[in-house]
Amino acid sequence: MDATLFMQLGISFGLGLLLGLERERAESSIAGIRTFPFVSLFGTVCAQLGQVFGGWIVAAGLLTLGALVIFANYAKMKTGDADPGMTTEVAMVLLYVLGALVVVGHSVPAIVLGGIMALLLHLKGPLHKFAAAVGEREMRAIMQFVLISLIILPVLPDENYGPYGVWNPFKLWLMVVFIVGISLCGYVAYKVFGTRAGTVLGGVIGGLISSTATTVSFARRAASEKALAPLAAFVIMLATCISLGRVLVEIAVVATGSFPALAPPLSALLVVCLLLACRLFFLARKSRAAMPEQKNPAEFKSAFVFGGLYGVVLLAVAAARDHFGSAGLYVVGAVSGLTDVDAITLSTAQMTGSGGLPPATAWRTVLIAVMANLIFKFGIVASLGSAALIGRVAGVFAAALAAGGLIFWFWPA
Repeated sequence: MDATLFMQLGISFGLGLLLGLERERAESSIAGIRTFPFVSLFGTVCAQLGQVFGGWIVAAGLLTLGALVIFANYAKMKTGDADPGMTTEVAMVLLYVLGALVVVGHSVPAIVLGGIMALLLHLKGPLHKFAAAVGEREMRAIMQFVLISLIILPVLPDENYGPYGVWNPFKLWLMVVFIVGISLCGYVAYKVFGTRAGTVLGGVIGGLISSTATTVSFARRAASEKALAPLAAFVIMLATCISLGRVLVEIAVVATGSFPALAPPLSALLVVCLLLACRLFFLARKSRAAMPEQKNPAEFKSAFVFGGLYGVVLLAVAAARDHFGSAGLYVVGAVSGLTDVDAITLSTAQMTGSGGLPPATAWRTVLIAVMANLIFKFGIVASLGSAALIGRVAGVFAAALAAGGLIFWFWPA
């Protein structure tokens, strides 16, 4: 029993010391490296006493801390310090609660929350810069995502409907939220970095938002700016690599148990694509170009279009598997992959995760979709880009398609 008490006090003291160190370096006038450990220990001791004498002691301790914080702020104002910030005060109150949380058997959540608090306190400058960089359009995108994820999603029925029972409104919209969330992260990064994003970061952000849209943008720019061809080829290839990385992330989230069986062949293609992108980078490393304007991926139209496409692909995959077997799935993968790889990836991963599709068939279907998407992107480059860009992209895409073909035929099932 004594060992448990001392362990609780030790965890509490460590959390207080961590947060106190950060506040001391921030030159807080309310509390620092000595006061914060006292606050966390106060919460722990009150919770320990509360287990013997009742929970009212924890509440009384919280009221006492609140009174001390109010008195400290009053004294601060009397000395002429009119800083209206409340961050340190709120951190003290939350730290008291974490100290009590350690006692009731939730040490791990308390430690995690303490670490998060330390990071939030330390990253004051970057967080304020980020908030200042987010404008009205970005807030609109974030609020639209909130509507999509926190308002629409929870009210959808979690039941199967339609042919083959593949249309589950909740699960279908959950995938919409997942894909829009990934794209939104890229969009926010684009808004934060904007034209300051370098070549590599620009390709990464473009791949997160939409590799196809990035291909269209840079193909058009290369047509009007001939010298931009080496850079455009690199950005297009890098965005393609990121889109393939997205595929692996989607599989890891949707079919976690099957990920070890699905990931290796797709990862092999990703390595080949990255090597090709590195070659293009050395040819274009001296070129510079601002990122083109990106669309908000959280628009309702985009969300509903992807939801509809995903629903159609789910049905097509189930029907093709039922009537035509693997060959039918490969055809669906090739057709759907022409414009969007996410839908076929999520649908096959979902079926594999539930045991309805062999892993070898699933990764081959996704691989075909990725290869079809490469062909579609080359069609975009051929129709919009310059001759120099077409030549560069044709070489790396042909190598990627050849690698994909070898993986499809010779990778062990």
